[in-house]
Amino acid sequence: MKLVSELESKLPGLRSLRQDIHANPEASFEEVRTSAIVAQRLRAAGIETHEGIGGTGVVGVLRGQLPDDGRCIGLRADMDALRMAEDTGLHYASRRPGVFHGCGHDGHTTMLVGAAEYLARTRRFAGTVVFIFQPAEEAIAGAKAMIDDGLFERFPCSEVYAVHNAPHLKPGEIAVKPGVMLAAGDLFEITVKGVGGHGARPHETRDTIAALGQFVVSAQTIVSRGVDPMDVAVVSFGTLSAGQAPNVLPDNAFAAGTLRSYSEQTRTFLKTRLAELCEGIGRATGTRIEVAFPIGCPATINHTEQAEFAARVARDIVSPANVLSEFPTIMASEDFAVMLQHRPGAYLLLGQDGFGCHHPKFDFNDDILPIGVSLFIRLVEERLSGIAGHGHGDR
Repeated sequence: MKLVSELESKLPGLRSLRQDIHANPEASFEEVRTSAIVAQRLRAAGIETHEGIGGTGVVGVLRGQLPDDGRCIGLRADMDALRMAEDTGLHYASRRPGVFHGCGHDGHTTMLVGAAEYLARTRRFAGTVVFIFQPAEEAIAGAKAMIDDGLFERFPCSEVYAVHNAPHLKPGEIAVKPGVMLAAGDLFEITVKGVGGHGARPHETRDTIAALGQFVVSAQTIVSRGVDPMDVAVVSFGTLSAGQAPNVLPDNAFAAGTLRSYSEQTRTFLKTRLAELCEGIGRATGTRIEVAFPIGCPATINHTEQAEFAARVARDIVSPANVLSEFPTIMASEDFAVMLQHRPGAYLLLGQDGFGCHHPKFDFNDDILPIGVSLFIRLVEERLSGIAGHGHGDR
């Protein structure tokens, strides 16, 4: 709590940075301005800085002043904005039509910049901290891009941590637990190919709209009749498109949606069942139905030792009663999950209240910035304390 109070004096500067990023949002893999600001702030703080990791990602490397015992912790923040319109009316609202920081990545970036600058001033830790500013989380592609670009080979973190705002929690509440934090998320695309024709002569066609309609209805039974009621899964369609004229049956139809699940077994089943429905309904209707899964990520699963450590750190920053270890897993997805498949670590939720993420009136709550900065700082100072045998965890 003392550190939070100390950081309150930095709040005006943090708020200014956050609101500037909010006003100038950049979508996935387009975070050129944002990454340049991050890199400039890191270099100004004397932090070794690497740009262009995984496209527009930035990595900062900082070594502590205590004897180095070889340990290295990664702290990750996402930088990209959503492709959606903002409806907040704020004086710092998005200046770019159709692009909006509706998920709080502007706040996450600011928190990690603030922590990096503080740790660069104090360096009260042993070993190395790696600041990972990730692009394209909203596209569920940035984590993999950075890893494929050699993130963990070039910057060999022994464990990784991330913090995300949580509008469904009160300001000052922190939620973290071992196991599943967020669901796996997969985008699916359905293409129906048939034979078009006049709406008055349907017998001469292979009706793609009728076939797609059957598919959408049948897909609703995948969960209700295929998934154990004690398990959790979601199949949702978000877009349908076919035809342009009311009296013409089109030769193509299209649909897309999302799959959500907790276990890899259920995730595989959902994909398999969708493909089976495509084949079956295609045969029944004389059409060809194809499914593709262009992007996806696994469930965000915290490692036990790191989650319990993060909870202990959180209880030193806020009231222990505000650190939640029992709470429902939510069906949102997050590609930090991919990093957790490569390194042990933990994902924390930081309460902020207000409109939910991806709502057009969402705004990051600047009042929680000192708490988020403190979390990142204390994760490093406690884990890399330099005390022999302390905080090594699994590697």
